[in-house]
Amino acid sequence: MASPSSSARIESIFHPSDFSEGSTVAFAHALKIALVTKAQLNILHVSEPGEGQWADFPGVRQTLEQWQVLPPASPRSAIPSLGIDVRKVLTQSDDPVAASLAYLERNPTDLVVLATHQRDGHARWMAKAVAEPLARQSHLMTLFIPAGVQGFVSSFDGSVSLDRILIPIASDPSPEPAIDAACRAAAALETDPVTFTTLHVGDSKDGSAPAVEQRPQGTWNRVVRSGEPAETILSVAAEQRADLIVMTTKGRHGFLDALRGSTTERVLRHTHCPLLAIPVS
Repeated sequence: MASPSSSARIESIFHPSDFSEGSTVAFAHALKIALVTKAQLNILHVSEPGEGQWADFPGVRQTLEQWQVLPPASPRSAIPSLGIDVRKVLTQSDDPVAASLAYLERNPTDLVVLATHQRDGHARWMAKAVAEPLARQSHLMTLFIPAGVQGFVSSFDGSVSLDRILIPIASDPSPEPAIDAACRAAAALETDPVTFTTLHVGDSKDGSAPAVEQRPQGTWNRVVRSGEPAETILSVAAEQRADLIVMTTKGRHGFLDALRGSTTERVLRHTHCPLLAIPVS
């Protein structure tokens, strides 16, 4: 499946959940993004044969009522009236990665939102493999919510705190899709003002500064640092208390293989804020 354009509207969001606490936080981000983009939200749980219950899925209506988006005791029909469509899918398989990728193959998706368990940089539902089960993987924009991180969407009331966005840049892959995505996220979530920081790791003479002067949102800063890229990105993110890191990533087979062994994956293993990965060809 081809990668969507960085400027394309988000119409479908995929959230794989293992019903862990981390997945609850990721669910809040997926639901909030679905609300502001009027997108379809597909929630998938892959269980071992004989396990898994519909009652285990996060309560969409209950969450929206808690967020005061819907009044108490709203009917099920109230959710489509908000302009979104939520579908819960329960499937049984001993290979959650293959089952998730098979679902993506059948269902066009613009954004994946998932929790990561940072012991190995991947979500538990990815834990079994990175090679063969991903042979048919899609090339998708993905928002990773690290374990133990509350992120920029409050699970309690749905409020958004997205004040500082860090965008690491390099000549290859192009940073423009990440810059576009960061701007669109800030605009859609109606966060104002936002401080955007572009970070180039290396000699300042080697780095081309992206044209951000005409960007309508927020304040733009440029930082140049030397050092190992992943460590430097994490250091600057911590210094600036970044709410979100947005990075382009490049690989032959798609978003997961593009992360394996890359700077993006090394940042993902240790970041203390969500990371939005934008795949480019």
